Amino acid sequence: MNIAARMAQIAPFHVMELMAQAQALEDQGRTITHLEVGEPDFATAAPILEAAQRFLSGGHVHYTAALGLPRLREAISGFYHTRHGLDIPPERIVVTAGASGALLLALGVLVNPGDEWLLPDPGYPCNRHFVRLLEGKPVSLAVEAASNYQPTAAQLAESWTPRTRGLLVASPANPTGALLDPETMASLANGVATRGGSLLVDEIYHGLTYGIDATSALSVSDDAFVINSFSKYFGMTGWRLGWLVAPQRFVREIEKLAQNLYIAPSTVAQHAALAAFHPETTAILEARRQEFSSRRDILLPGLRTLGFEIAAEPQGAFYVYANSSRLAEDSFTLAEQLLTQAGVAATPGLDFGSNAPQSHMRFAYTVGRGRIEEGLDRMATFLSSR
Repeated sequence: MNIAARMAQIAPFHVMELMAQAQALEDQGRTITHLEVGEPDFATAAPILEAAQRFLSGGHVHYTAALGLPRLREAISGFYHTRHGLDIPPERIVVTAGASGALLLALGVLVNPGDEWLLPDPGYPCNRHFVRLLEGKPVSLAVEAASNYQPTAAQLAESWTPRTRGLLVASPANPTGALLDPETMASLANGVATRGGSLLVDEIYHGLTYGIDATSALSVSDDAFVINSFSKYFGMTGWRLGWLVAPQRFVREIEKLAQNLYIAPSTVAQHAALAAFHPETTAILEARRQEFSSRRDILLPGLRTLGFEIAAEPQGAFYVYANSSRLAEDSFTLAEQLLTQAGVAATPGLDFGSNAPQSHMRFAYTVGRGRIEEGLDRMATFLSSR
């Protein structure tokens, strides 16, 4: 019995393996400062929990439509109007099993075997693996701090070939926290459109920006596919719920795929998410955003003091992507040493692509300020003792 050949090109998610190693150390009695995982430490906001509990008390937990609860699709449409001033018809909104489900649905209706898709590097690893899973070919665009770790229109033009079918970007991005400004977003959308391609934009960190607002791709293109999630800003990671906004002509095809892949998103999660847009929930989430900003303001200068270089400061999400070359030749080895000797878990650049991964690390400010300060102290002690 043979393993499918495609699996040789799908790498493990190293941060998950690092988390498992950290857990093993904790099971041995070690205390670990977790700066590796992109999961906020906050509990689900009370209004969301209460909505789920009210729904569960009725006992009628059945399938919904594959495209999601009509009421939730309408609520998301209202969110775009309130937050971004955009009129997005509910009919274009597909509620999905997490943002990963949204990405799989979008790529499932767009990717043919052999199609090339352009993706920024460094970038979220699952993006390129999903393209490969569908027998497409992910093509890395090396992005640098000079362009705020985002691709440019010139880079798009240089990299586009007769086999290229689309561009997949994120704003804010993981692992860099970088945003696409409105002008660059528009130029990329126009560049893709003039070449007959598709633009897919990951916006799951929208709402988590600091001193600047993120621009939705939907404000510059009706043809863009936009992914969002209830996991990050809304703090519902374990509920596994996201959404996809697609051009109307693709919705029926997406619906067919959703029916076959997972039948419907979680019913309980959808009813809980109806409360995510209530004013009392928004007040809680905005307070948490301010807390993330405070954590960022501790971690950024702290890492620089230790010798990490941060050439482009993160404007969103909850990550700092730092150059570690002054401290070690290989970030993977450094990450292992920080974990085993300092008790600090951070993610090596290996997860995020082939663009200088050995000299970069990602630190997540998803734990409290005291834990961040503790992690910085632990790293300082370790680095000074080498």
